[in-house]
Amino acid sequence: MVNIKQHRVLPGFGLAMGFTLLYLSLIVLIPLSSLLFKTASLSWADFWGTVASPRVLASFRLTFGAALVAALVNSVFGLLVAWVLVRYKIPGKRLIDALVDLPFALPTAVAGITLAGLYSSNGWIGRFIEPLGIKIAYTPLGIMVAMTFIGLPFVVRTVQPVLEDLEKELEEAAACLGANRRQTFMRIILPAVIPALLTGFSLAFARGIGEYGSVIFIAGNMPMVSEITPLLIITKLEQYDYAGATAIATVMLLFSFLILLSINLIQWRARRHAER
Repeated sequence: MVNIKQHRVLPGFGLAMGFTLLYLSLIVLIPLSSLLFKTASLSWADFWGTVASPRVLASFRLTFGAALVAALVNSVFGLLVAWVLVRYKIPGKRLIDALVDLPFALPTAVAGITLAGLYSSNGWIGRFIEPLGIKIAYTPLGIMVAMTFIGLPFVVRTVQPVLEDLEKELEEAAACLGANRRQTFMRIILPAVIPALLTGFSLAFARGIGEYGSVIFIAGNMPMVSEITPLLIITKLEQYDYAGATAIATVMLLFSFLILLSINLIQWRARRHAER
């Protein structure tokens, strides 16, 4: 028998795996390991004194809390936007679809200045809502607005392909069997969308945690009130406190990793449940 050599577009497993590990090491592992090594130069007392100070803890609560709220809001309204773009024929649909990607292309500093101008006391929107007792600019609420703005595309672009591939025949069959709209959504559509929705949520949450440019212009940057953790890290670096900056960054890295790992486990279980 003549052995026919199988040709592949990509190289074999060994070579491809080697390039993959090399690339990940240069881009991800080596920078993160240097961060940990720099933090290890601190004693435990110095490390704990840095990351457990009231100002740092307040920035942690604000950063993670605002990112979580923004990601939850984007999960709801991102699903709604994706549903409208997929299921309805509306005027200007292509324009709306392009606007979804605007936060990707827009420089973060421009986004922050624009949001601050809109929601300030004399802005186009702020001048109408501040008399009602709602102050957005230079408050934690403004931070949530900025994180929601930059996180929306992650949810929409993750959920949209799943909705496009969802078979409408299943919905029609459910309607023929007597299911109402709520039952069809909860038992047919939502189980198929949940894995993608969790992925979009995790991406929006991760982007919100690390966001800097679009937040500092609308945050107010008041210590203990509206100071995000990335700004605190920049402040430490400007003071040449590199060990303190890496200590705070290490805590953010560990918490972000644990949260994303938990979300991925939930997503994995949701996929297994959907396959059954």
